[in-house]
Amino acid sequence: MSQSRDDGQTPDATERAADSRIIEVSAGIVFRHGRLLITQRRPNDHLGGLWEFPGGKCELGETFEECLRRELREELGAEFEVGALFDEVTHAYPEKTVHLRFHLCRWLQHEPQPIHCHAVAWITRDELSGYAFPAADAMLLEKLRADVALWK
Repeated sequence: MSQSRDDGQTPDATERAADSRIIEVSAGIVFRHGRLLITQRRPNDHLGGLWEFPGGKCELGETFEECLRRELREELGAEFEVGALFDEVTHAYPEKTVHLRFHLCRWLQHEPQPIHCHAVAWITRDELSGYAFPAADAMLLEKLRADVALWK
């Protein structure tokens, strides 16, 4: 679901953030040796205990790519190259609406550590269904399961 401006262009994170009901989030899809990187939300956070793709909220004036580089460094203490947009979704929870942009990323250096998350895991395609994710990730999870080439 995308919004448009009067000039027909899609608004950037700054413009969309002006609508305080929508939280802009950038997340990374990182594969390494046939495994996908996921992180677990802290127990006391919104949707605590669920697994997700690492990333976080965009700050005003920050692009989704800048946000993701910063969030991956802060959350995991590792460096990643942010690549192409893989998918995006807007999902309404009862308490807020999130607009998530998922970028394919490449791990560069430093092993990811659970600095600002509860846990980190590298999982196989077969293990994906064994982890509970937020409702906003449902369509993305199906897309990941279906695209066997990503896991090679």
